[in-house]
Amino acid sequence: MGFPLGAFAGYLGGSFDAVVSWFLQVIWSIPTLLLVLAITLAFGKGFQQVFMAIGLSMWVEVARVVRGQTLALRNIEWVEAGRVLGLSTPRIVLGHILPNLAGPIAVIAAANFAAAILIEAGLSFMGVGAQIPMPSWGNLIRDHYGAILTGQPHLALVPGACIVSLVLAFNALSNALARASSARDTA
Repeated sequence: MGFPLGAFAGYLGGSFDAVVSWFLQVIWSIPTLLLVLAITLAFGKGFQQVFMAIGLSMWVEVARVVRGQTLALRNIEWVEAGRVLGLSTPRIVLGHILPNLAGPIAVIAAANFAAAILIEAGLSFMGVGAQIPMPSWGNLIRDHYGAILTGQPHLALVPGACIVSLVLAFNALSNALARASSARDTA
């Protein structure tokens, strides 16, 4: 949802860009966890509902990044050449601009995966996310939270360490993709 909306807003500019930017600012002002919680409560508890809610709340960041990158690309020579050749706006945006945004899109996707894992674990810990018997690290931590005080803290700390490890791995992937993208752009 964020890819085409951000790309067309950045490419077309004018009043369409102003309306899309205003809408993005409004959605961006709502805290992600609060928005995900509201959507999850509206659609019901469950694994699919949580990830649908996370997807519906995280597209704004993607749209903002794609819009900004498209603003930078829309006046480059090969885009101008496409306009002169009579290519349609959708063909220029979807066929020429978006493929050149693969690096920034990959970086934002890896960062969003890390955030989605944290949000899902937090919702499951609160009892709103994935429901038993669906496995979730948030459920494991919630179920064994009391074990921290009873001499078996590993029951809650191991799932927490797994969450931290996975989030750090996605952040490392995001950083590696950013470095590879910037190295490709300078080469």
